[in-house]
Formats: sequence, C-alpha cells, structure tokens
Amino acid sequence: MKLKQSILSIVLVVALLFTGCSSVKNVNAGKENEEVNNNNVSDNVNNNAVSAGSVSKVSFSDLFSDRDLETGYDESSAAVINLNGNSASCDSNAVKISKNTITITDEGTYIVSGTLQNGMIVVDADKSDKVQIVLKGAEISNSTSAALYVLKADKVFVTTAAKSENVLSNGGTYDAIDENNIDSVIYSKEDLTLNGEGSLTIKAEAGHGVVSKDSLVLTSGEYNITAESHGLSGKDDVSIADGSCNIVSGKDGIHAENTDDESLGFVYIANGTFDITAEGDGISGAYFVQIEKGNFKIKSGGGCEAAEVQTEQDMRGMQGERNNEPGRDAHSPKQWGEREDITKETTTKEETDTVSMKGVKASGDLYLNGGEFEIDSEDDTLHSNSNIVITSGNYKLASGDDGIHADSNVAVSGGNINISQCYEGIEGKTINISGGDISLVSSDDGLNASGGADGSGYGERGDSFSSSDDVYIAISGGTIYITASGDGVDSNGNLTISGGQTYVSGPSNGGNGALDYNGEASITGGIFAAASASGMAQNFGSSSTQGAMLVSTDEGVSGDEISLADSNGNVILSWKAEKNYSCVNISCPELVKGETYTLTAGSAVSEITMSDLIYGEGNAAGRGGGKEPGGMGGGKEPGGMGGRRGGWDTNI
Repeated sequence: MKLKQSILSIVLVVALLFTGCSSVKNVNAGKENEEVNNNNVSDNVNNNAVSAGSVSKVSFSDLFSDRDLETGYDESSAAVINLNGNSASCDSNAVKISKNTITITDEGTYIVSGTLQNGMIVVDADKSDKVQIVLKGAEISNSTSAALYVLKADKVFVTTAAKSENVLSNGGTYDAIDENNIDSVIYSKEDLTLNGEGSLTIKAEAGHGVVSKDSLVLTSGEYNITAESHGLSGKDDVSIADGSCNIVSGKDGIHAENTDDESLGFVYIANGTFDITAEGDGISGAYFVQIEKGNFKIKSGGGCEAAEVQTEQDMRGMQGERNNEPGRDAHSPKQWGEREDITKETTTKEETDTVSMKGVKASGDLYLNGGEFEIDSEDDTLHSNSNIVITSGNYKLASGDDGIHADSNVAVSGGNINISQCYEGIEGKTINISGGDISLVSSDDGLNASGGADGSGYGERGDSFSSSDDVYIAISGGTIYITASGDGVDSNGNLTISGGQTYVSGPSNGGNGALDYNGEASITGGIFAAASASGMAQNFGSSSTQGAMLVSTDEGVSGDEISLADSNGNVILSWKAEKNYSCVNISCPELVKGETYTLTAGSAVSEITMSDLIYGEGNAAGRGGGKEPGGMGGGKEPGGMGGRRGGWDTNI
C-alpha cells in the first residue's frame, strides 16, 4: 500500500471537549491489485468515531488488504528454495543463486527451508511484482548484512508456515553492498507484510530487527525479536492487525519514523499480544498512535524505579520557599537525599537527557480505544505532544514521571486506569474527564492542568507553566481516587465539576492543597470529597450551584473513616482518608443552604450549619461546633485559616 500517495488529516479542534472533525481521504492508494478488506476480523476492531468528541482517524479497512490477512499459499505452484549450509538450490528460473546469496527476480510464491550460514535472500523484482516468501523451517544468518533484503518489488509478504520455527539473524556489523544503508535483519525498501501461522525469531546483534522504508504491516504469527536498536520500524507506518510480538530492543520496541509528512509516521494496532522491553520508548509514532485492542506489557528505560531518585532531585527546587512560603515542599513521600546524592543523580540525568523512555508515545495525537495495558516506564507511561483520547481499556501504569501527559488536551471518557506510581498523575493543558474509573498515587499533583509542554522528560520540572484562560480541568463523570503528595487537583486556570465522583487524599504537607486553582472553581453536580492539610486549602467559589464545605478538623490520620450525615442521621457520603489530614472538603447534591449536618472524621464529630451555599469560602475554612469532648470544637461561624495563598488572590 502506498500510503505516501494518500492524504490523512487528523485535526482536533478544542472547544470544551474535542469538537469538530477531520477528514480521512483514501489511504488505499497503491492497492490497485489487491482486494481491500472492508470487514472487521473476528470482531477485533471498532471503527466507530471516538466518543470523546467527534474525531476521524484511520480504520482497519484503510490499512489491511485481504492478501495481508491471508496466510495460505498454493504449495503446488510455488518455487521451493532448499538451503544447504553454505549453498542453496532451486529449480525456478526466477531464482538466481550466487554462492550464499539467493536473488528472487519475479512475482510469485517461494518456499524456503533449511539452513543458510552467512548468506542472504534478496528480492530484486519488477516494481509491479508482489512476492510471497514462505519460511518453512528456515534459518538464515548473515554476519555482515541483512538475512532478507527487499531491494525492489511492489510488495513483499513474509509468511511463516503453520507450526514452523524460523530464525533470521545478523552477526553484529553491516558492510555496504550498495547505496542503501542496510541496518537490520530484515530490510525492505518497499511495502512489507509479515504474517503466518508459525514463529519467527529475529536476532540483531547490531541495528534493527525489521525495517521497512515504506509501510510495515503485521497481521498474524509469532515474533521473537532481540535488537540492538528498534525492534519493528516502518518509515511511513507500522500497522498491526493481530499476532504475538516479544521484543527486547536497545531503542524503541515499535517505531514509526516519518516526520516529513503528517499523514504518515503513525502506529496503528487493532489487536495482538505484545511483550516489549525497550531501552527507548515501548511504542513510538512520529505523528500519531492509535490502538483499538490488544494485550500490552511494556517496560521502557529502566522502569519507574530507575527514575525515582532523579524525580526527587528534580523536585528539589520546589522545597523551602515558594512565593516566600517556608516549607512549601515535600512532594515526595520519601526523604530527600543528601547533597552528594543529588550531585550524583544530576550527572545521571544529564547522561540520559536526550533519550526518550516512555511507554506509548505519539508526537501527534494518541488514541486509546481499548486494550489491556501493563506499563512500567522510566518516563511518562502514556505521552502525546498533542492530544490524548482514552475511551476504554484497562491500564496498570507505573511511571518515573507522569502517568498520562499531553502537551495539549487529555480526554478520558471510559476505561479503568490505575496509576500506582508517578510524579504527576494526569497532566495536560486541559483535562476533560467524562467517564471511566481512575485511581492514582502521585508524588506531586494528582491532576495538573498547565499551559505548556513538559520538556519531554522527567528532568524538566518546576513551575514553568503559567496561569491562562484556556487552561482548565473539567470533570463531568467517572470515578476518580487521588492520593497525592502535591496538590490533589491543580489547575493553572479554571476548574469545573458537574458530575462524577472525585475523592482526594492528601497532601499531608502544608505547602499544597486538595484543590489548587488560579482562575475560578465551580461545582454544579457530582461528588467531591477530600481530606488534606489545611495550610493551603481552597474551597469552590461563589459561581457554584451545589453546596460545598471546607472544614478545619483535628489532626486526622491515614485510615480514618470520614462521613457526613444529614439532620436525620442518614449518612449521605463516606470515604476513607489515605493520608494524614487537618481539613476536609465536601460537596455533594444533598448539601443545602440552611441545613445542619454532622461530620465525623476519625474519632472527632462536628455539627455544621450551612449558613451559605459555600461554607468556608476561598481558603477560609469553617470549624463546626463540637458535639462531643475532643471534637472539632469552636464556634459555628466560619473561621479563617489565615490570609492569602502564597500571594495568589483567592477571592472569587
């Protein structure tokens, strides 16, 4: 398929969510001699538009022909190539053999069996020819070049025969044999499809596993790839319908690299099983990445633990004074290292600064419409230099930097997301959460809306993002559990909550708060419940239409049960604090102006009368009347927690 002849436009226009749509022109150009598959395979792919806004993207039928998916072949009409150690034999006039080099010169099917030492198969056919190479118990090694080299054809299919085991390998160097820079075990100048019902092991002591300088398609089969550089690399795209890939790579596991044409340079995965251990990114698209389904186990860089000390070092500038506030610090649950440790880790950071070690990375948009993900990454687990859309799937993420990061917009409308370790949980210029189940533990902010990029690495940290009118967090659905050492929900612009359930534990340090916003914060529906330190606490603003209370409490501890009951004793909200706390934020539909409620936080019980819709405005928390000795005490009038937040105006 000649995707270079096509124009693919994926444009996201942001209003409140992603509105507007883009057009996808015919990407089947160059398939004149192949039937285009317009049906889903085994219900693997959902080609409907992304539900989080109107987004057009590539579909299964855009990328895979019937022949791509076909693993059968006519053995009676195929040419048979027998490999015999240092030589080979074949009766076909379309096969030329010179010592240990086998050259295929015409269209057709070629069955390859046996062992070839320090040799190679070359495809040098007509530009209109389609060539199928069937590996049937074949083992080919080449110490100084590729084991399979596609120089010229329209398209080449490499098929593994049913139940066969095949091995292709390189010995560690690549000597020039023509003007092309051959640098992989399988190297193709043309469109290349891998399929079959057997297995293929690829060992690249130097260079890449598989490279196509056009499109690389994989539709079936089992692949075990060990490569010094990229595992699978396609210049225009890497498109995978199904199959099993076990990849260990010195650079990216799966890599699409065309940066010259925004319609290309993408990774599309419809289904499959992937176990990727990469020193670089697990999956990387120069333009966009789109995943519909599949099972993914990815470890990138040294995993999250490799970045743990570096993350603490990168946050050291946030210790001590911030806006002249002593003690605004302690984002990490661990103790800060000594100065000599910081110096050592700075050197490590500088050495790895230019290496991208993300789980799944798109330089453009990242679409995740399903799948099972287990990602352990030294840098972000899910990263986009543009927008991220998540509509479904199950995600177990552990990151040395951000769990989910988009330079522009993050939209989550479904799925189960569990971020067990990260610096910041979900970060974007804007964050829209309309569905899904999210739980995260962060050493800094849980949700962070900021105006700008993250520097593409965990080494670029600090308050480089400024307040902006087009920066916001909007929560309209879903269930969110946040355990944060920094701010729980932090927007450098506005914050709006209209639905869903959001529970925040932490921070425990007085330099952060469960809520932190620079613009307006309003709640009109849903549930928000938080237990945190009181030093920098903020409440929702006067534009809210749903009641909200900010109440100072006795010092509470992790594990405390917190509940709110109405005047009849009915519990309307309850949750468990996961960190120590000294104040509570609550908003739910049952909070009504003029009514009296009982707040129980651990062993302390207090009675609060909602004298206004917002009890404890801005960062002034109320203290309810104590019902029992040792309760929260104080009068029933809202009381101040002191002044202004770090010199920021919180009068709203």
